[in-house]
Amino acid sequence: MKPPRIVITDHGFPNLDHERRIIGAAGAELVVASCKSPEQVIEAAAEADVLIVQWAPINAAVLRSLKHCRAIIRYGIGVDNVDLATARELGIAVANVPDYCIDEVADHTVTLALALGRQLLATHQRLLGGQWKITPPATMPAFREMTFAVIGLGRIGRAVLHRAGGFGFRLVAHDPMQPAWMAAKSNAQPLALDETFKAADILSLHLPLTSETRHLVSAERLASMKRTAIIVNTSRGGLIDTVALAAALEKGQVGGAGLDVFEQEPLPANHPLLSAPRTILTSHTAWFSEASVPRLQQLAAEEAVRALNGLPLLNVVNR
Repeated sequence: MKPPRIVITDHGFPNLDHERRIIGAAGAELVVASCKSPEQVIEAAAEADVLIVQWAPINAAVLRSLKHCRAIIRYGIGVDNVDLATARELGIAVANVPDYCIDEVADHTVTLALALGRQLLATHQRLLGGQWKITPPATMPAFREMTFAVIGLGRIGRAVLHRAGGFGFRLVAHDPMQPAWMAAKSNAQPLALDETFKAADILSLHLPLTSETRHLVSAERLASMKRTAIIVNTSRGGLIDTVALAAALEKGQVGGAGLDVFEQEPLPANHPLLSAPRTILTSHTAWFSEASVPRLQQLAAEEAVRALNGLPLLNVVNR
């Protein structure tokens, strides 16, 4: 009798020591592929009992080709590359790993917000250009007089509010999926969505990307914000219409943007954000620390083994 099979469709890690140890101890066979297309996944994964996926596309054709797959585990938080509806229809559970980098992403988020709020990059560049001034390039209110707004009150959104509170910001929050008391629990005032945009001096996004949240930050909402407002996104790139954001920055409609995620990654060389003023752009690194990578690998492997053994999964996203 063949042992159960777990297929890793693709990954970008230096090694798979954690996966080999955990999956091997469970008596399963581990198959490692490097799939980039649906056709490659179909070829590699047809006999899989469980898939572990990083970036490979898991579309309807892939899902229907799986002969006896019980679950798909996504390395990371977002599941944009998995057709959740078809997986649900076929009875295949899809789980993510949402808690491997909460501190890292929250730290990165607040770092972007603080750097932009204190105009560190603009002042640095001015100094390198030969100008020495003891006042900043633009108007700079004190943090205690600014409103830090979070949209999305999941683990990371709450961790960001906790950190922002330590700097004395007034805290406000909106989450369409959470009751108002969730905001109050984080010492934030709950606001309606459009009111959150209008109130924000710093607006931080922490939502999944869905048909409802795509381009949540639109040209119209950007026009409703304070001209000094700072937008931070370490969540999903598609939450922002980035062409509209670049235009708003160029026109001075908003004060700045700190982005770690983009609609297309890598960011195209001709994207207007690359020349937009008052930005700090990082290359999807918010999740990373020397501790987060092995933790992600370990948690994904453990979730795969739970699926293999018919145990309840910790983080199913397509119930």
